[in-house]
Amino acid sequence: MTRNGGTGEKSTMIEYLVEQRYSDLPSLVVERTKMLIFDQLGCAYVGAELPSGRLALQYAGTLGESRESSIAHSSRTMAAVTAAFVNGTAGHAAELDCAHATEDFRATGHPATVIVPAAVAVADRQCSSGADLVDAVAAGFEAGGRTISAVGGLSWMRSEHGLYAGCLHSIGAAVASAKLLGLDADTTRHAAALTLGQAVSPVAFFGERRHISKSITKGGQPATAGVAGALQAAAGLEGVDDIFGAPGGIIDTWGEPGRESALTDGLGEDYAVFGANFKFYAAGYPIHSAVEAALSLLADNGLSAEQVRSATVGMPSFAASVVDSRNMPTICMQDMLSVAMVAGRLGFEEAHSSALLASPQVSRLRKTVTVYVDDDLERKQPHGRGARVTLRTDSGEVSRLIEHPRGHRFRENNVTWDLLQLKWQSMLEPRMGAQRFAELVTSAMALEGLDDVRSLTGILAG
Repeated sequence: MTRNGGTGEKSTMIEYLVEQRYSDLPSLVVERTKMLIFDQLGCAYVGAELPSGRLALQYAGTLGESRESSIAHSSRTMAAVTAAFVNGTAGHAAELDCAHATEDFRATGHPATVIVPAAVAVADRQCSSGADLVDAVAAGFEAGGRTISAVGGLSWMRSEHGLYAGCLHSIGAAVASAKLLGLDADTTRHAAALTLGQAVSPVAFFGERRHISKSITKGGQPATAGVAGALQAAAGLEGVDDIFGAPGGIIDTWGEPGRESALTDGLGEDYAVFGANFKFYAAGYPIHSAVEAALSLLADNGLSAEQVRSATVGMPSFAASVVDSRNMPTICMQDMLSVAMVAGRLGFEEAHSSALLASPQVSRLRKTVTVYVDDDLERKQPHGRGARVTLRTDSGEVSRLIEHPRGHRFRENNVTWDLLQLKWQSMLEPRMGAQRFAELVTSAMALEGLDDVRSLTGILAG
């Protein structure tokens, strides 16, 4: 497959991805993409029980039903646009969905909770094959991740423009949807432009109280925008020919100078799905390294949470600003680190247990947790997710540095089907039963062989 010309250099990414087919993808890319789809389906299933997931479905019910697309953890079916909103919102609710980073540590947000619900909704609508879904999701990751890299990542967009860069994964959702709809490059460019106008989000949304607007901003709304933009373009509505390179477009308005080539550099060689960081704790991603460090320190030194007198957590400044003393427990370092040490783990049940959070042990520990900017981590990986944890006891102190949490792109060979199955078994088996869970795993692992993705999504109907 070769790159075509087009309306400009910035448009070649779209044309390349439209031409890409499942048969062009290396086997490792296929496996990684299938894992991401499976992981995100699990996120939507458990997230449907949380307030944002329940309210998203309640809202969607006011729009009427359709037989187009399925809803995770529900027997109801809805229009593809609506299904993308419900599953995308639920998919971020539990803070278990993957995060993403470029090779230079630029965080791009949460691509799977945008791209997978959008692609699955359209694949359901079109009765697409599993191979076509894999191809669409892989292309969506490229489009979203590369667009956000070109605008400098989360911290640049936040500091320079007050916007959440992860909403630009909607471009990935649009590309994935367009591929499944069979749109050509010209129509896909218009789909991307139409999508952008429906997806931009200010970071003010993260000042919420109940983890509802955050789930919408990071999942439901950009997923919806991607599907809507593709369907609008398919119906003949126009955006612009080059939303990337046009005056007033993405690069001109938000781009960090010197990063324009991120749109096309390494296409077909450096696949964005490998930048996905799988989560193994049910909390905001900057918390993961600290939880891993603290739990391993307790285990390796034969300590209990009762023996811990204080805990300090060193982090890069941007990561620290995201999780230090936040008002939502699942993205608050003090809350989640204390819960993890008392419970000995941080799964879905622990992270969302109001009783555990209010327990005397957690309340005591929470007051002793201090977050600071670690100069070494700030210098080495200013956009990274590392943490240095020091636990103090009556006998002294122990410390551990975790540069990249388990599941991170820079921890080699650390994500397998066995690990993902173990991650989800304790959460999904009690909810759907052992037989359905086994069917879900088997279907996901063999996704490229399915003639119709509804044989997979149908397992998730509750």
